[in-house]
Amino acid sequence: MEDQLQKQKIKLHIYDTDIIAWVPRNDEELWRKAVQLINTKLNAFYDAFKGKKGDKEIIYMAMIEIALMAIDESEHNNTSEIANILSTLSSEIEQALSQ
Repeated sequence: MEDQLQKQKIKLHIYDTDIIAWVPRNDEELWRKAVQLINTKLNAFYDAFKGKKGDKEIIYMAMIEIALMAIDESEHNNTSEIANILSTLSSEIEQALSQ
């Protein structure tokens, strides 16, 4: 019961399908933005390939593009390389100061 109090039931319209989802109350806008992105990508691919490729293939192509966007964003936000550089610099500064 506690889980349902923290979530709400919303209806999402993705391309030509309505989906009911239970989402955390604070994340509703995020879910709606995600659906908007999916619809944008699907519409673009359907405009370009309808009649040339099957629905399933068009949907998969849109999914791949969205996944590539997520991976690219994740890699650009990867701070582990910066952390390694800072660690190396810190070590070199400590060595220089101790001499």
